[in-house]
Amino acid sequence: MINRIKITVMIIMKKNRLYTVITGASRGLGKSLAHECAACNRNLILISLPGENINLLATRISVIYNIEVRYFETDLTNDRELNHLCDELSVKFNIDMLINNAGIGGVHDFTNASAAYIDNIILLNIKALVTLTQRLLPVLKKQEKAYILNIASMASFGPMPYKTVYPASKAFVYSFSRSLYAELKDTNVLVSVAHPGGMATNPHVSERINSYNRLIKSTILSPDSVARICIRNVLNGKSIIIPGIMGKLSWVIIKILPTQFLLDVFKKSLLKELKLIHAA
Repeated sequence: MINRIKITVMIIMKKNRLYTVITGASRGLGKSLAHECAACNRNLILISLPGENINLLATRISVIYNIEVRYFETDLTNDRELNHLCDELSVKFNIDMLINNAGIGGVHDFTNASAAYIDNIILLNIKALVTLTQRLLPVLKKQEKAYILNIASMASFGPMPYKTVYPASKAFVYSFSRSLYAELKDTNVLVSVAHPGGMATNPHVSERINSYNRLIKSTILSPDSVARICIRNVLNGKSIIIPGIMGKLSWVIIKILPTQFLLDVFKKSLLKELKLIHAA
């Protein structure tokens, strides 16, 4: 009889277990967000592209933090795979936090950028984020308290030559997040948007960062620092998150300075980065 009660309790506990979904979780900021959420004793569902060893990361995090970690290898730019993932998540899991971190950018001469490159930015940075948010919102609303964290960028706040589509996509993320925040303000779901600056995620990125002007370089933080700031602020009820003192100062400067001046500054820095990429 006692054993039956224990089994019943375990089944109920497993059924009621809450999960945090993190897209783009295999590396960079996504990986750091996974560790930070795990340190807060949150069970995880990690999403990444196939072939990025997300299974190894899931196992490692589960062992280190003694939490449950599930994972899905999914191409979020593929409509069929995206909808299948949404079906799986919305039916099989209780989710109380969604972190839309997956995104791509890059530095390109827009005239010569491929259609596939442009499509991927729009499909991942915008469409996948919106689809996941809408499909999982009914699940989030069932919880006592739930959170949506959308990762935008400092690039949300102004146009950037030679990135062109990327800052436009992140401006969408900012506008979408603020609008949804207002819609859901009187519900149990908090919508937050984070605007990190550049992050030194690998040696190649670090090399490109060195070509930036002083204003851009001043906002650079490690992925671990950004993740820590983001999760702490989300759980404290903040709806707009700009990591770092220099990030906040840069945001003020961007708001004050004339757009044409910023365009000239960014064009000079990013053209230098573009030349470095072509030279590599």
